[in-house]
Amino acid sequence: MSQRSERRGIHVDQSELLCKKGCGYYGNAAWQGLCSKCWREEYQRARQRQIQEDWALAEKLQREEEAAYVSSHSSSQTQPPQSHSQQSLATFSKFEEKKTNEKTRKVTTVKKFFSPSSRTAPKKVPPEKESEKQEKEEKLQGRRESHGENLLRDLKGIFTQPWEMASPTEESHEGKTPSPSITRQSSIETDRVSRDFVEFLKTLQKLGRDIHKQSRGFIESMGNKKDLSAEELSECVQDFYQGMSDRLMNHFKGSSEKVDRVMDQVEKYIMTRLYKSVFCPETSDDEKKDLATQHRIRALHWVTIQMLCVPVDEEIPEVSDSVVKAITDIIEMDSKRVPRDKLAFITSCSKHIFSAIRITKNEPASADDFLPTLIYIVLKANPPRLQSNIQYITRFCNPSRLMTGEDGYYFTNLCCAVAFIEKLDAQSLNLSPEDFERYMSGQASPRRQDDPAAWPQSGSRVNPALSQIHHNLKLLSNLEKRQQQVTEGAQNLQTELAEWQDSVTREVQEILERYPLEIKPRASAIDAENVENDRLPPPLQPQVFAG
Repeated sequence: MSQRSERRGIHVDQSELLCKKGCGYYGNAAWQGLCSKCWREEYQRARQRQIQEDWALAEKLQREEEAAYVSSHSSSQTQPPQSHSQQSLATFSKFEEKKTNEKTRKVTTVKKFFSPSSRTAPKKVPPEKESEKQEKEEKLQGRRESHGENLLRDLKGIFTQPWEMASPTEESHEGKTPSPSITRQSSIETDRVSRDFVEFLKTLQKLGRDIHKQSRGFIESMGNKKDLSAEELSECVQDFYQGMSDRLMNHFKGSSEKVDRVMDQVEKYIMTRLYKSVFCPETSDDEKKDLATQHRIRALHWVTIQMLCVPVDEEIPEVSDSVVKAITDIIEMDSKRVPRDKLAFITSCSKHIFSAIRITKNEPASADDFLPTLIYIVLKANPPRLQSNIQYITRFCNPSRLMTGEDGYYFTNLCCAVAFIEKLDAQSLNLSPEDFERYMSGQASPRRQDDPAAWPQSGSRVNPALSQIHHNLKLLSNLEKRQQQVTEGAQNLQTELAEWQDSVTREVQEILERYPLEIKPRASAIDAENVENDRLPPPLQPQVFAG
């Protein structure tokens, strides 16, 4: 099986599933082959470098703006009004052009994080209003800086001091003035999760109140970050996970079991509330990837078990049931909101696959058996929003679940299966490039051929799909012959029954003719000729004696 899978391009060595840095955790294609921990470290280093570059750029633009302003005022004293206006326009236009070009760079700047005005393109103004605009900008500069400092301080308080208790006044104010992000009508599931979260936190007493306050504060802060990219939203959630986990670890004195139990509830509450705003966000291209993957899987509808060398026999009832359950699980993954619940359906799907392989082969399944079967299940199921679900789990799941354990292993294999489907070619299926192109374009199909004589035998390696069709037709032909035999036997039996009935009737008639029935007269009663009846004594009569 290993050689056959390698020849078909399906075999994936287990070492390829691990992080490229050799830390021992599972990697992910979305993280460029790194695990969650290494990816966050690389991302944060790149982010710090980018922030430093953006600060330098902002200072440079500020100096150029000041120089342009000084130059425009100095020239206004020596030049006539018309030339001053022309020179000021040229200087400001040059500055605006350079500033606009710098802003079009696709980088993560500090202004993108904290200033809504930085996300809008600069507006062109008439020449007569340029000086007025510059003066207004100078007046508002101090306000912007103070506003940015306030936002920085607030965010720093959220992420670095999440365990400070709020005063009763703050809690009551928080309850009276909810964030606009949570004023919408809550769904039934959201209400149920919120109640369950509160009931769970009641067992933790003071710690539970702190967790609830920080979780609600984080959800409200995320309501003001809808314009951030998907990666930035993920970074915010992962930072919150990390901060909460570190403080829980200190509180529980290193008990990872208790920490995981609390973090599962925190993840369930937060992601249920944030699901609509962070799943397939408008700032990402997840929807485009979903459509591309869906069209790709539809174009591969002709791929069969034999082409993928899947060790599964769906004619066995138990195997067929396991395959149906695996397809159902991978489809129902989309109905869940919590990343952990989506992972649970992936794990359940994978276990049904292992069960189908074990029943078919009558021995435990190997990794080389599992991956081709998972690819086959994905092709048959064509799960809705597959790429969006994978990206959602990658961005917002508790990273410890993706790095180790069976959930991380099965999720990594699912990512490999999707990557294989995207790169599937003729060599992977042992087909010629011409046949592969004809099947993909719909000009021909291995399931439909006009010349039955050209179909190979079941053991042929030319086209396994045609071999399977030939085998099925032979079975149908045998069934037709057996049906004809049963029909002929029934007709013969009906004829024999009719002949047997006629023979029995003739025999009965012959016996009646040979031995005719004679009816004798009826015999008289025994005492019919008794002449002395009148001499018999009278019958006894009952007598009553007086007592």
